[in-house]
Amino acid sequence: MLDDILQWDRDTFVYLNSLGIEQYDAFWSTVTKFPPWIPLFALIVFLFFFKFPKREAITMILTILVMAAFVATITDLTKHVVARLRPNNDEELNTLIRILRSPSGFSFFSGHASSSFSIITLTVLFLRHKFKWVYLFYIWPLLFAMSRVYVGVHFPIDLMVGAVVGIVSAWLFYRLYGLLILPYLRSARHV
Repeated sequence: MLDDILQWDRDTFVYLNSLGIEQYDAFWSTVTKFPPWIPLFALIVFLFFFKFPKREAITMILTILVMAAFVATITDLTKHVVARLRPNNDEELNTLIRILRSPSGFSFFSGHASSSFSIITLTVLFLRHKFKWVYLFYIWPLLFAMSRVYVGVHFPIDLMVGAVVGIVSAWLFYRLYGLLILPYLRSARHV
C-alpha cells in the first residue's frame, strides 16, 4: 500500500510539474521565496497592534514566532529521519521534470508548507473575530506550497503533510496561548 501511495505521489508530481508554462516561471520563482511576502507579515503585525492592546499584540506575535521555531525544528528533524530525496535530486525523475530550483536538502515534509500554514492559521485564529476577511491570508500558504511543485522541489504528499503539521501546530499553540498566556494577561490588566 505504501508503494502505491508513493507511486501516486510521484505520478501526480510529474503531471502537475509538467503543467508549468515558461511565461510563468518568473512568477512562481518569486512566489516560492520569503522576501516577496514581507509586506504580508508587516500587515499582520499592524493588524495585531491595531486591534489589541500593546502587551497582548506583542504576546501574540511572540507566540507566532515561538511556534514558527517549533515547526521549523520538527520539520528539520523529520526531514533528516525520513531522508526522502527531493524530486530535483532523484535521478529517476530529474530528467522528466522542469526544475527551477535545486536545493540539496531532503523533501519530506515541506518546510514552506508547514511554516506558512502554521503562521497563517495561528494569525487567523487570533484575528478571526476582528476581521472576517482574514481567511484571505490563506492565499499565501496555498501559493507558497503550490510553487514548490512548480519549481520541482517537493512532492504533493510533502506539501499535504506539511500543511497538516502547520495547522495542527497552530491549533496547539492557540490552545496553549488561551490556557497559559491569556489568563495571565487578563489578570495583569486588573492589577
